[in-house]
Amino acid sequence: MKTTTRVAVIGGGVVGCSVLYHLTKLGWSDVMLLERSELTSGSTWHAAGGFHTLNGDTNMAALQGYTIRLYRELEEITGMSCGLHHVGGITLADNRDRFDMLLAERAKHRFMGLETEIVGPEEIAKIAPITNLDGIIGALYDPLDGHLDPSGTTHAYAKAARMGGATIETHCMVRETNQRPDGTWDVVTDKGTIHAEHVVNAGGLWAREVGAMAGVYFPLHPMEHQYLVTDNIPEIEAIIDAGGEHPHVMDPAGESYLRQEGRGLCIGFYEQPCKPWAVDGTPWSFGHELLPDNFDKIEESIAFAYKRFPVLERAGVKSVIHGPFTFAPDGNPLVGPVPGMRNYWSACGVMAGFSQGGGVGLTLAQWMIEGEPERDVMALDVARFGNWISPGYTRPKVIENYQKRFSVSYPNEELPAARPNRTTPMYDIFSDMGAVWGQQYGLEVVNYFAQDGEPTYETPSFRRSDAFEATGREVRGVRGGVGINELHNFGKYLVKGPRARAWLDRIMAGRIPVPGRLSLTPMLSEKGKLIGDFTVSCLSETEFQLTASYGSQAYHMRWFQKHEEDGVTIENISDKRNGFQIAGPKARAVLAACTRDDVDSLRFMDVRRMVVGMTDCIVQRVSYTADLGYEIYCDPMAQRQLWWTLWKAGQEHDMVPFGMRAMMSLRLDKFFGSWMREFSPDYTAAETGLNRFIAFRKNTDFIGRAAAEAERATGPARRLCAFEVEADDADVNAYEPIWLDGAVVGFCTSGGYSHHAGKSIAQGFLPSDRIVEGLEVEIEILGQMRRARVITEPLFDGDGARMRG
Repeated sequence: MKTTTRVAVIGGGVVGCSVLYHLTKLGWSDVMLLERSELTSGSTWHAAGGFHTLNGDTNMAALQGYTIRLYRELEEITGMSCGLHHVGGITLADNRDRFDMLLAERAKHRFMGLETEIVGPEEIAKIAPITNLDGIIGALYDPLDGHLDPSGTTHAYAKAARMGGATIETHCMVRETNQRPDGTWDVVTDKGTIHAEHVVNAGGLWAREVGAMAGVYFPLHPMEHQYLVTDNIPEIEAIIDAGGEHPHVMDPAGESYLRQEGRGLCIGFYEQPCKPWAVDGTPWSFGHELLPDNFDKIEESIAFAYKRFPVLERAGVKSVIHGPFTFAPDGNPLVGPVPGMRNYWSACGVMAGFSQGGGVGLTLAQWMIEGEPERDVMALDVARFGNWISPGYTRPKVIENYQKRFSVSYPNEELPAARPNRTTPMYDIFSDMGAVWGQQYGLEVVNYFAQDGEPTYETPSFRRSDAFEATGREVRGVRGGVGINELHNFGKYLVKGPRARAWLDRIMAGRIPVPGRLSLTPMLSEKGKLIGDFTVSCLSETEFQLTASYGSQAYHMRWFQKHEEDGVTIENISDKRNGFQIAGPKARAVLAACTRDDVDSLRFMDVRRMVVGMTDCIVQRVSYTADLGYEIYCDPMAQRQLWWTLWKAGQEHDMVPFGMRAMMSLRLDKFFGSWMREFSPDYTAAETGLNRFIAFRKNTDFIGRAAAEAERATGPARRLCAFEVEADDADVNAYEPIWLDGAVVGFCTSGGYSHHAGKSIAQGFLPSDRIVEGLEVEIEILGQMRRARVITEPLFDGDGARMRG
């Protein structure tokens, strides 16, 4: 056995073999895979083998599309069969909400180039003739759906990897992973120790145990999953005899998926009375075993399936497959460099291995070899969970995700499992004021405040929800007087040291401010893609506060630590510094009533330490509401006292508390972008307009400078712009296609209703050479073409007089 390697991939399932193949495909041949048993052990061998492109996240859908297209390539490279059956598939809708979800998905697919289509009951009857159409409104048809041979496909990946120079060691049990001081790893196995530059955890059912060897907790949990294979069915035999094959059918109402298997059918269930498996750890002795049959938990699902597909009731059951597979809390994979670790990579939690495994392998290989993936992979980045997560949180969220696998996914839905988990000192005060809570990164965040008689729970919907009136009330309160909002959902970082300014000049593309001032700046990857939009506040020549998205803390800290240097310390203080923002025309009067400092002299973009009431604070003159506003930061232990100081002073000015729903409406008035909507690693600064904050004149080779300057010279092919939309009861959410001259030319990044202007507003990308004031386009919202026009004049405070004055 080899004793040294560039990369040691631990785990020989479909994901591990895909990672190994893609490393060789991108040029690294000195790589090896370690499997304690045989390839496909664990979840891979008993998988149903289905694949599809449908996914609520467009980048995940694109990776799934790549995976499906890859199988033909594998067959050509290796001469092996993956057992491909491209039979197409339909997803049924039996109510308006399910149909709205399919309409929204179809709209996304238009600009992605996927050839899906909405079909009605008559077409469904032709495509999937065994379906009982009672109550069915329509369906989404995808010609790429299909199934394959799990074992054959995994071995095809393995052969292609070997052809590229990779080594595979089966019956090689990993016992320990120990990191050396230089960041490389000793992988101790029962066959000897391997010295590896990089380690990839592709442990599947054992990912938790493999991670524990390195002192890492991976938020994963296995779930029991059961599917049935029937005896021969005459209706299926007739389709085969006619030269056809029955397509896949996903029936969300019945929580089931169905496909042809031989001359019969295979049907699986995501049942409500589901059961987590191996709660205290996956046994090392488990491998090619199945779990005992458990028909009790799928009894109701089977009864529903008999009604939807009556041929099942007349068919005998040939076999039952009951085995475990792993989920992350949100159902997406955990991929990428593990925060806080050097040269340790994750390729875990890929529950849909034959839909996503190829894309996961490509993503990780690009990340390792090229420094970053080609597309935004935040939806599967292992850094999307922080170190606050625990097995006690993971398990109920995994159960919830399993139960909702085929449920409608609403843009405004707040899932209840494992909540409330993390709260600030304001939780009980805001709850008593009628707060309707959402969550971000495990933290409870106010969405809006319900008054007497209003629902205390926002009904999930694709259309304007029952939070509409409350949101409008809060917006009007801010614009007409003063509003107060908590600052807990900002990520905050303290950068200190004699080289703090020089370090920030290299890390950030924008200007680093002088003491007492703040600046806005993008943070770029080496390829010039956006990886953060930050506010940098200079508290002194050796101390800076950075603020950005709260949900990207681990992502941003991983980047900071990757580029750390002597003379600088970077501390994540997101939960150590909290406070409030006050905004609106009366905000200055409120703050002045609470401090002896000269508030009038605090200019726009100033930052100053001051005492507010009894509390030592950092106050900065800036606001995401696009109004006159202040951000007031303090120690969380003093936050309640600060609240009562500001709230008491605000009563004279009719102060209103406001939540994130109002915040998202207020920012639309000024066309402000939002992280992971307008600003994401899919886009560049020039495309989004953030290049106006890049300090091209500074004498620093900041990260991403060459790429930013190259794009500055040529100009971006597309640019972000704003639209006024003639919407009805549904506004833009994200990824709706933009039509011009009968063709899709762009897509929306976000949208909503401006309660201040009384208009539906959207933001999105169009080709740069087509953008002019008043350009008329159409935006497809839930299957309806809505007229829209490009607008360039902000809806509020167009000259900035109120915000800056």
